[in-house]
Amino acid sequence: MAASAAFSVSSPPFAPSYCKIQRPFLLLTPKSFKPVSVRASVGTPSISIDDKASVQTKTSKWQWKFKGNSIGIHYEEHEGEKSESAKNILMIPTISDVSTVEEWRSVARNIVQRDGEVNWRATIVDWPGLGYSDKLKMDYDTDVMEKFVVDFMNSPESPMSHAGNDDIVIIGGGHAATLAVRATQRGLLKPSAIAAVAPTWAGPLPIVFGRDSSMETRYGLLRGTLRAPGVGWMMYNMLVSNEKSIESQYKSHVYADQSNVTEAIIQSRYELTKQKGSRYVPAAFLTGLLDPVSSRDEFLQLFADLEGKLPVMVMSTKGAPKRSKAEMEALRGAKGVSKFVEVEGALLPQEEYPSLVAQELYNFLQETFASLK
Repeated sequence: MAASAAFSVSSPPFAPSYCKIQRPFLLLTPKSFKPVSVRASVGTPSISIDDKASVQTKTSKWQWKFKGNSIGIHYEEHEGEKSESAKNILMIPTISDVSTVEEWRSVARNIVQRDGEVNWRATIVDWPGLGYSDKLKMDYDTDVMEKFVVDFMNSPESPMSHAGNDDIVIIGGGHAATLAVRATQRGLLKPSAIAAVAPTWAGPLPIVFGRDSSMETRYGLLRGTLRAPGVGWMMYNMLVSNEKSIESQYKSHVYADQSNVTEAIIQSRYELTKQKGSRYVPAAFLTGLLDPVSSRDEFLQLFADLEGKLPVMVMSTKGAPKRSKAEMEALRGAKGVSKFVEVEGALLPQEEYPSLVAQELYNFLQETFASLK
């Protein structure tokens, strides 16, 4: 299929590299981390949600200044009725060709409307070049994406400027989670906690074909072709920007249950891929330029370096593709991982099973911060 002139790919190439607790109780605090592993089951959330609770939503754009460009960054803010005393969450979508704030929206609204010892407000932000953010033709790589997250967290003009850097919980999916962990390990971010949902580190082609010099050359050729005028759009439309390809992705590895893949979701994601400039980030992601690390050892070391510094939860999924699942499972009991849970889903559990994911995240937040209020 993809780039048959360079190599043959037999499976869909654009994979988004992407215990039930009866009541919240203290498992860890930011100064005391005891690794905990639990298995989640699908069922009625143990913490009730007021269906009539009001959630205020604000949608806006922030202008990210980067290398002489002013890039419009789409973000959403969700607040409950008790937002004055609420702590802050930054939710970052999984990096993929169909990445969007929409994947976190239900989870965000679920969490912020809960009335507990600690209340929350959530900000969801689209990556530059993805979702509803501007899509400039740039040389996207891991450092660019890391720089964006750091600036969004730290810039005085950022929507997050009202909260101190060390008072923000970062929740990310796929590569976004690993990028946040990397930035924290490097001292560029200082969140109060991190939740890594279905974390990944290898792009769709590198995780299948590896990264030797021969393959890197082929990845470069494919990346250049996808970015080129004319032929780039043709290849992008063939591989990504069509309903059949997107439906195939979702049914094969993005969702665990094919019956959850609706026509509305496919159409929404298809429309994202038709936006001008939408192929540049996927070209980088597909070929490994957005990979935060280059090996499992490096992946594990990122988390290990956070040992004792802050709470870190990893949420694995039961139905993730075999290779991605192996990387998630490598974090079970790993150094630096305070809590490990497994839920239903594949590479996008926050969109497919938002209530279950929200429940586990809320448990983690309450366990970590309730006693510190």
